[in-house]
Amino acid sequence: MRDVSMGQYYPAKSGVHKMDARAKIIFVIAYIVMLFFIPTVDGYLRGGGRLGGYIVSAAAAFGIIILFLITAIAFSRVPVLKVLKSIKAVLALVLITAVIMIVFYGGEANHVYWSYGIINITLEGIISGSTMAIRLFLLVMGPSLLTLTTTPVELTDGLERLLFPLSLIKIPVHEIAIIMSIALRLIPTLIEEADKIKNAQKARCADFDSGNVFKRAKAMIPVLVPLLVSSFRRADDLAYAMDSRCYRGAKGRTRMKVMKLGWRDLVGLVLICITFFGVLMFVYDYFGVAGIVTNWAYSVIA
Repeated sequence: MRDVSMGQYYPAKSGVHKMDARAKIIFVIAYIVMLFFIPTVDGYLRGGGRLGGYIVSAAAAFGIIILFLITAIAFSRVPVLKVLKSIKAVLALVLITAVIMIVFYGGEANHVYWSYGIINITLEGIISGSTMAIRLFLLVMGPSLLTLTTTPVELTDGLERLLFPLSLIKIPVHEIAIIMSIALRLIPTLIEEADKIKNAQKARCADFDSGNVFKRAKAMIPVLVPLLVSSFRRADDLAYAMDSRCYRGAKGRTRMKVMKLGWRDLVGLVLICITFFGVLMFVYDYFGVAGIVTNWAYSVIA
């Protein structure tokens, strides 16, 4: 967990680092939307499609997204291994999810390898579990690149500016942005603190690696309790520090750096639009749902 990069900032001189935080947040949202535009294999087969067509189309759509992610990483000058380390936090969850989807696949299946009760090992289930694993991996790597190239202060200002319309209906946008930024910033700090507590318990002959799952979970109690106490103490220190600097929320607050959209943001916007429409082209043309857009266009014109 010490190598998890989520919430950490990697300083570098690149165009991605100099981009406006608002633009980068919008890009990440569009990136996530692209991932979920790709349908599941079960939904595609129920719509009358063939498995071979789904494999080709999903591979092309994921390929476009991966190419976009690789391009963003290359321009950011962040080491690839630094971005890949963000997967470590969700690796076990992704593997468990993929195995469950493969073993207990209950959708349309024409290629059954082995079946017993509710357990069905099928080609469709394997493809479904694999695509879900790829989707989750990409879902983690995109936001991780955002935090690696954006400081917590820039991220807070960007979120506050994007959520500004909500302040018109008395929603505390500034406070929400501050809470999100602080929580994100404390992720690596708490991971490091947990590692120190665990090593201290091991020095006192604590055993975290032997026994069944319940015994290991019980052995983590001496780590979780000090970590919880330390988190509350750190929160109190932060509150006192903010109060001593006369922090009173958004009222009357000014900024040392004013956000401005530059040419890098426009280039990035063009790149994300090309990628987004490229994914839509594969989704709507090759997944057999182009008729939805056509019918909608005809209804609007009529």
